[in-house]
Amino acid sequence: MAIETRVLRAEDWDEWYGMLELAFGGVADSPREQALWRDLTVPERAIGLRDGERWVGTAAAFPFRVSVPGGALVPAAGVTMVGVAPTHRRRGLLSAMMRRQLDDVRAWGEPLAVLTASEPAIYGRFGYGLGTWQVSAEIDTDRAGLAVPEGPRGADGVALRLADPEEASAACEAVYAALVPGRPGMIARTPGWERLPLLDPPGERGGASPLVCVLAERGGEVVGYARYAVKPGWDEGGPAGEVRLRDVEALDPAAYAALWRYLFGLDLTSSVHTRGRPVDDAWQYLVSDTRRCRPKLRDGLYVRLVDVGEALAARTYQVPVDVVLEVADDFCPWNAGRWRLTGDAKGASCERTGDAADLALSVRELGSAYLGGVPLLSLAAAGRVRELREGALARASVAFGWPVAPWLPHGF
Repeated sequence: MAIETRVLRAEDWDEWYGMLELAFGGVADSPREQALWRDLTVPERAIGLRDGERWVGTAAAFPFRVSVPGGALVPAAGVTMVGVAPTHRRRGLLSAMMRRQLDDVRAWGEPLAVLTASEPAIYGRFGYGLGTWQVSAEIDTDRAGLAVPEGPRGADGVALRLADPEEASAACEAVYAALVPGRPGMIARTPGWERLPLLDPPGERGGASPLVCVLAERGGEVVGYARYAVKPGWDEGGPAGEVRLRDVEALDPAAYAALWRYLFGLDLTSSVHTRGRPVDDAWQYLVSDTRRCRPKLRDGLYVRLVDVGEALAARTYQVPVDVVLEVADDFCPWNAGRWRLTGDAKGASCERTGDAADLALSVRELGSAYLGGVPLLSLAAAGRVRELREGALARASVAFGWPVAPWLPHGF
């Protein structure tokens, strides 16, 4: 029987999602997590493959707005829930779903598609380039000191208050929303997404406490927050509990430092474990000894330009740029050809041109460089960007860069 592609119907979600769980090892999510993903899934933006009466493939796309250099929030398809049944692999089903999905994204008028990759080697052939990195750490708080700005204008001028995570959610979301335009790669959370950081299934705590929330306040206004759990522990030297930091955000350096000082000082703990933070996160410059933090680098968000002209015109550029790009895109041929990009810190345009090209690259490299965290010069050193006019590469690389490292704050 021929395999059929279908748009998901809401009443089929449980069976469709069950196939996805099977593709990812067969361990079912908690009921609360399943309920969240069911509520967030937009059925008309989800597809599946049917072999007779069985689902054998799934793929969906959330309607996101992603911050880009310059602060604009650009419509983007958040590619998610991609899976193929183990009985149907190596048959081209993933490629077929990626083909259908990118055609749909173009029809929806969204110039970007973004994803996090369970297997990074898969998505390059579909034009996705690694656009953000993230750092994790296990900070030995007994041996790595913390220097924070003190006094009334420093951390001492910030009041801290424990709050119920659910009750404090709106205040935390207001802080998060204020930060989104300032850092490329962040997702503007629409109603429903505020539930994601609060997921705390007891079966997945691994011996740690329920989620705890601490608010940083100044003049009665919430200016920062941290959400974490504590895993108690003891060794020969005494208490050795772990602070498992879920997220920490603040509107200014003093509030940020006050929250970290609090986390370092929790009783009966000797370490703070943090995951998925920006590579330029300021805690790295508050600690006295980075070697006691054991930082680890990992890939984050993968970016795909679905409409090259619209996407490049949606962001701004550090310095004036006027460059002709020869773009290769075998999977979405409407992007292939020459594009003249002109822009600066105030805005940009990107139009088709017949002029001679200055740089040659594929849409994958454009995706990597798009959010400002991966230099074109580095991609050129890897042989993935070719300079066709002397001097064009260095100038374009500076223009595409950004002072703040791009970052994806959570998966999807």
